[in-house]
Amino acid sequence: MTDGRCTLGVDLGGTKIKVALVDDAGRILRDRRLATDAAGGPDPVREQIVSTCRELLGAGSQTPLGLGVGVAGQVRAADGVVRFAPNLDWHEVPLGELLERDLDLPVTLVNDVRAATWGEWLFGAGKECDDLVCLFVGTGIGGGIVSDGRILAGSSNSAGELGHMTVDLHGPPCHCDNHGCLEALASGWAIARRAREAVNADPVAGANLSRLAAERGCELNAAIVAAGLQAGDPLARWIVDEVSRALVAGCVGLVNAFNPRRLILGGGVVDGLPELVERIDQGVRHRALAVACEELQVLPARLGGDAGVVGAAAVALNRAAGKGAAG
Repeated sequence: MTDGRCTLGVDLGGTKIKVALVDDAGRILRDRRLATDAAGGPDPVREQIVSTCRELLGAGSQTPLGLGVGVAGQVRAADGVVRFAPNLDWHEVPLGELLERDLDLPVTLVNDVRAATWGEWLFGAGKECDDLVCLFVGTGIGGGIVSDGRILAGSSNSAGELGHMTVDLHGPPCHCDNHGCLEALASGWAIARRAREAVNADPVAGANLSRLAAERGCELNAAIVAAGLQAGDPLARWIVDEVSRALVAGCVGLVNAFNPRRLILGGGVVDGLPELVERIDQGVRHRALAVACEELQVLPARLGGDAGVVGAAAVALNRAAGKGAAG
């Protein structure tokens, strides 16, 4: 039941921005989506956020209690500074302070994947659950951990880098300069790399995937592998089997470490390969500690692409209620 309170949420990525006015039941009242004007640095992006927020507020009579911004990068929540956003090439940008000045609203910054965790926890597949892990498998892999009703932030606010768990000591290089990270084995970019390597090694076996990519006018990527799987292609099946094994290995570690009641799986790769949810569920129950699986539910995320913007708004609402927020 809503009491009329609302907040603004922003999901800020390197290619697109989502802005929404969200009520305290997690319902999007109005929203806008636009391409990120990242070429000119922080100022044009800030202006996009400000003008879109004003547009949403001008279309109704609601007065928001605050603004939450989920950023694809490292943030310092205490003073609203984006420490590093690789997709935007930002370093030490005081985004929170600038937006507060422009909009005259309290602004809370949060990592984008942690914002999505807030969204799923409060309004999605994690609703009414105080112990859960969200794992979002998309172009990269990230997540969030809720333990005893609190989202873990860590000593330097970097908790939730679940994609950089080492699951293969001799695995391929990752963008973080480590080797064998979960992200280097099972993310969208890792699937694309694995497909390219397999097709180059055996063009005959990869003929179907190459044809699908040519028909769609794109390079080999996770979506092509998913389409190949649907078409019964053996190479696509092999790639998905390898990805599944890596995700099971990572999730076994998460379940043993955090003993969640729910393991929530989302992101573009999971959306495109929904069979992964069942395979991870079975694999975890086979390999994780039995006691850690006694109450475990493995569920798909529910909010889809709105998780980040709804979660960012929820963080702002949490702060307005005086409960603080983990950025």
